[in-house]
Amino acid sequence: MLKRKPYIGRMAELSLGLTVNQLIVWAFNFFLYPFIIYKLGVLKGGVVMTFLSFMACIFTLKFYDWSKRDWLGIETIKRVKGYAGNKVIGRVTSWIMKKSEPVVFLFLSIKFDAFITTAYLRKGSFNGMGQREWMIFMGSLLISNFYWTLACYMGITLVEYGWRTVTQ
Repeated sequence: MLKRKPYIGRMAELSLGLTVNQLIVWAFNFFLYPFIIYKLGVLKGGVVMTFLSFMACIFTLKFYDWSKRDWLGIETIKRVKGYAGNKVIGRVTSWIMKKSEPVVFLFLSIKFDAFITTAYLRKGSFNGMGQREWMIFMGSLLISNFYWTLACYMGITLVEYGWRTVTQ
């Protein structure tokens, strides 16, 4: 009888987690967000989407903590911070991850969302939210939604301008 290799299960978990998360993020960012901004405008739409982002990210973070499963690989990546091995790339990566938390915060907030930013930057794993984590979460939520609101508004404005130019 063949033994199942432990990494196969881990790869399946990561594949499923990353795929489902990416589908949700993709639908949220490229369908719902532009639609709401288009229908409600940049200010009202931005407020509505910030609220919806808050709900989605807090639900995902609660589920992540409840499941106690690293289905996105965040906890695995966090372990690189403590790397003390002989490989130069590992030590350099560890040093950067330790020294530039504000830069990492800004990068993660723009590239991802408040859930991933908070899960990555919090101390410990699957341990809920203290005051520091709430500050990270809310700061990231505001930065990411400000960025996406402007990006969607600019995209919609560009499409409208192009449409008017073509049809006139």
